[in-house]
Parts: sequence; C-alpha cells; structure tokens
Amino acid sequence: MEKLTFSKTINASRQTVWNILWSDTTYPEWTSAFCEGSHMITDLQKGSKVLFLDGKGSGMVSMVAEKREPEYLSFEHLGEVKNGIEDTESEQVKMWAGAHENYTLTETEGQTHLLVDLESVGMPDEFQDYFLKTWPVAMNKIKELSEEKG
Repeated sequence: MEKLTFSKTINASRQTVWNILWSDTTYPEWTSAFCEGSHMITDLQKGSKVLFLDGKGSGMVSMVAEKREPEYLSFEHLGEVKNGIEDTESEQVKMWAGAHENYTLTETEGQTHLLVDLESVGMPDEFQDYFLKTWPVAMNKIKELSEEKG
C-alpha cells in the first residue's frame, strides 16, 4: 500500500480550517491547485456519495467513509467520472478503487495542524508524482484562506 502524507500548521481554529476545506465557496479556491473549475457535489454526510469534478464534469466518484466534524473526514474513492458518466467497474478503476483520502485536524493553542494522507493499493506512479507537486500548493492555499478568515 502506498501512502502519501502532507501536513501544514495553520494559525486559525480547527473549525475555521474545517469550514475552509468544505465550504462551497472556498473548496473550489484551494482545489484549483489540482484543476481549475474543481468542485464537489455531496451533502458531506457519512455514507453519502461524493462527486469530485472538474469544470467539464469529469473526476472521481467517492463516498464519505467517516466524518467527525471538525476533527476528521475520510473519503473512500470508488471510481471515476468521465464526461458525466460514472465508472466503478472497469479494470483500470478496480486497480485503485478503495483508496482513502483522510483529513485530520488537531488544534493546540489556537493553531491547527492539518494532516492529509492518501492511501492506495494501486496508485499509479504518475498520480503519486502529480500529488507530490500539487498537494503542497493546495496546503499553502488552505493555510492562506484559513488565516485570512481566522
């Protein structure tokens, strides 16, 4: 199993960082590091379906595996979406389906430590390379947005 971990200490409360991560207005701002037009469609409740999409209707289909606001959120990735069509059955998708993306927020003395870990059994090398370049940019944006609001 591959595991990528990214962390950032943010001068804002845990609730502020949580709100920046999952608000409909700020989520597209920090996820623009991955793709312009990024957005999420979900009610963000445990067991709910989540669509992580770009501006053209392609992306990933996932599920909220665990949620403890404002300290922990885990997504289980189930497949991908191409041109608005969900694929959870192809061999390509099955190689990495079941991967988890976990967000852990701990607060100490007014600062929040955000830890993001990505766990996957079959994460292709190009995904790992992409995440190693883009997640630090996204984490810096989360810090910037949270400290502006905090």
